[in-house]
Amino acid sequence: MVKVEFLGPINREPFEVDANTLEEVAEALQKLDEVNQWLERCAVAVNDEMTNDLKRVLKSGDRVSILPPVCGG
Repeated sequence: MVKVEFLGPINREPFEVDANTLEEVAEALQKLDEVNQWLERCAVAVNDEMTNDLKRVLKSGDRVSILPPVCGG
């Protein structure tokens, strides 16, 4: 199982999903209405390493972080 966590203003508790690749995580997230609207604008990290490789292989215990855009000064 892979743990998926949401940072910033995405109002969703972390959850676990059975996924072998980041693409499978993305497919699961697209089914969640409160998350789907954020997906195109978010960055993704696996175990604190930024990535955009949907083919990235995941192993049990990995943590996927969904990071929405932020602004500041």
